[in-house]
Amino acid sequence: MTAYVIGQITIKDPARWEEYRRQVPDTLEPWGAELVLRGTQARVLSGQHPHTDTVVIRFPSMEVVVRWHDSAAYQALVPLRMQAAEVDLISYEADS
Repeated sequence: MTAYVIGQITIKDPARWEEYRRQVPDTLEPWGAELVLRGTQARVLSGQHPHTDTVVIRFPSMEVVVRWHDSAAYQALVPLRMQAAEVDLISYEADS
């Protein structure tokens, strides 16, 4: 079943964030993952949302999501991510 990772992001250090963003795609490739969306918030239509940016990544399965997230390649980027931005990563399984 297809799975997605959605990242809700508030950038703290734009230069470090760009460095992180440049490196993430290489960590996705071995897992058959696809970067679906990188976007900046235009408007909150309902409720409250503190983050300014969003990323959506599609994976072949939830098992692959976990393996990617726990991989040495991605974990090596986590300290840079933490310096660069506040990021909430949430995984979802698609119903269809």
